[in-house]
Amino acid sequence: MAWVGGQLRGLCLMIGATATLLGACSIMPANGPANYDVKSERAYEPDSLPYAVVRVTQQSEGIIAEYDPRISGSFPDRRTPKELKFGIGDIVAVSIFEAASGGLFIPPEASVRPGNFITLPNQPVDTKGSISVPYAGRPILAKDKTPQEVGAEIVNALKDRAIDPQVVVTLVEQRTSLVSVLGDVNNPSRFPATPEGERLLDVLTRAGGPKSQGYDEWVIVERDNKRGLAPFGALVYEPSNNIWIHPHDTIYVYREPQTFVAFGASGGSGSSGGQGLFNFDAWRLSLSEALAKAGGLQDSQADPASVFLYRGETRELAARLGVNCDRFKGPIIPIIYHINLRDPAGYFLATRFQMRNKDVIYASNSTTVDAAKAMTFFNLVMGTANNPITTALNVYALKFAIAGTAPSVITGVTGGVTTTP
Repeated sequence: MAWVGGQLRGLCLMIGATATLLGACSIMPANGPANYDVKSERAYEPDSLPYAVVRVTQQSEGIIAEYDPRISGSFPDRRTPKELKFGIGDIVAVSIFEAASGGLFIPPEASVRPGNFITLPNQPVDTKGSISVPYAGRPILAKDKTPQEVGAEIVNALKDRAIDPQVVVTLVEQRTSLVSVLGDVNNPSRFPATPEGERLLDVLTRAGGPKSQGYDEWVIVERDNKRGLAPFGALVYEPSNNIWIHPHDTIYVYREPQTFVAFGASGGSGSSGGQGLFNFDAWRLSLSEALAKAGGLQDSQADPASVFLYRGETRELAARLGVNCDRFKGPIIPIIYHINLRDPAGYFLATRFQMRNKDVIYASNSTTVDAAKAMTFFNLVMGTANNPITTALNVYALKFAIAGTAPSVITGVTGGVTTTP
């Protein structure tokens, strides 16, 4: 009996120690942090990366949407390109008209030839930005001037020598006002800018369009040391991104499939989703669509009030969301967005909240799931400790049975320990 009592006391100590250990730290198997650990914003380890938790509301979703990658935000000027001007290397043609024959360029016998004008040989704008006109007395500056401005300059230089001169200046070959289209297009090249102006989709059409279907394509426009970035679909479905293209712009098209990662209690029974890496397969994707791709939330495991999205945001956006950025270093702030899908209105927010490339979705387990795991563990510990005690009691009873004497203690499978008189 003393031995049995000692074993029972040891079992009690073991259970107590286990309970203390479970209360001190999380040792149960899990697929990620508990919801209260995420919301606390406390570092799990001393050297862990700090982060901020932002609740997704109608106001915060609107602020986040303002920072979606859009070309229109980088180039707010909606005016058409300015009139094309000559640059060094452009080939120029000059035709000079006089009001009557016998002038500087039209001889008296001009009546035997048609017209009262001459056309100078085509010439390039030289490295000094000028062209040559006979009898003008000086080079005519053409760089950064329109054909009309150059013509007026020539008329002013010849008006005292020619008979009421009129000048027509035309661009024969354009070599400076070019637009460069590079990357994943069917015909990458440099194209002369058109006098009437073209929009971004028009220029991409001249380059043969993107090689793929387009939803995995990204478009970069560079102008005057500024850069705008947007998915190709944004040019088609959001006309404000189809901006006017100016001379000397550079357009770069590249293919990068957008992906997101889903962890935690996602992927319902029989679903093709679950945890893992998923492609957008579209030029944009909402949070609700992303959760559907991952198979939704597990009804028996997930806490719909604790769905989190991990993303790095700029300091400017983080500050507008109310995050104290003083405790963070660097230009990117780690932010965990929290959305409550137990609230019916949360699904409306999820349909509006747009995913971004490399986002991470984490669906936390319900607290009852962790409690059930703990109870299963306790039962396992108690069963492991009870088995040798049961065996010892059976041996004790067998010993008295062999001796032919009545035992003072007997045990049953379900009846526990009973003392006989």
